[in-house]
Amino acid sequence: MSVDHSLNIIEVNKVSFAYKESLVLKEVSLNIHKGDYLGMIGPNGGGKTTLIKMMLGLLTPTSGTVKLFGQDIRTFKEWSRVGYVPQKVINFDVNFPATVFEVVAMGRYGKRGLFRSLTKEDRRVVQESLRQVEMWEFRDRIIGDLSGGQQQRAFIARALAGQPEVIFLDEPMAGVDAQAQDQFYQLLKKLNRDLELTLVFISHDIEAVVNEVTEIAFVNRTLSYDDDPKKFVKEEMKKLYGESKFIHHHHKHV
Repeated sequence: MSVDHSLNIIEVNKVSFAYKESLVLKEVSLNIHKGDYLGMIGPNGGGKTTLIKMMLGLLTPTSGTVKLFGQDIRTFKEWSRVGYVPQKVINFDVNFPATVFEVVAMGRYGKRGLFRSLTKEDRRVVQESLRQVEMWEFRDRIIGDLSGGQQQRAFIARALAGQPEVIFLDEPMAGVDAQAQDQFYQLLKKLNRDLELTLVFISHDIEAVVNEVTEIAFVNRTLSYDDDPKKFVKEEMKKLYGESKFIHHHHKHV
């Protein structure tokens, strides 16, 4: 989909965050536009996950403001518009006796309420979400019996079931083999293009991020870069990373 730079759906303004005396983020400002496919990169401990958690209202900034869809996050109520696939969802209790369909159906609770029965419409949306991630045939499988890549797809389907406008993904490739990662990136591109979803995800895989996303944000306590990924590789990567170590994989892109 085309990015609408006139429409900010997330606005982070001079946000700082500290754990006790330890400063994690300092005066970060970032706008995420409707249609963005944003890859957030940077060294371990640089504050990427902290920044996403503040955008989700899971952490409160020490200073600065966050707005979602034009509204201050402190009073924001329309959380069904926001989807989240947290870090290392593959650590989900594999002994939890739930089918893939049941796990994805949990994504409807934000709209229906926790203790309400699924309606016909809910079931239709769950089915559609599973088909979007090519997991419909696994709907009756126990979630713990799936591979890491299949579990990740199921959790994306759970986020999709809430019918959000933006989805945050925190290192969604962790624990997923190389082939599944390639398929996963293709899925994200499809969700951005075909479903017109705004996507924000954290990754250490610089090569894949550069080849996939429309915009890169480099976070290392501050926001050091927020622009075109190709320009980042040509002009900024060595300067910003220096001798820092980062994971670098080889991917096929079609």
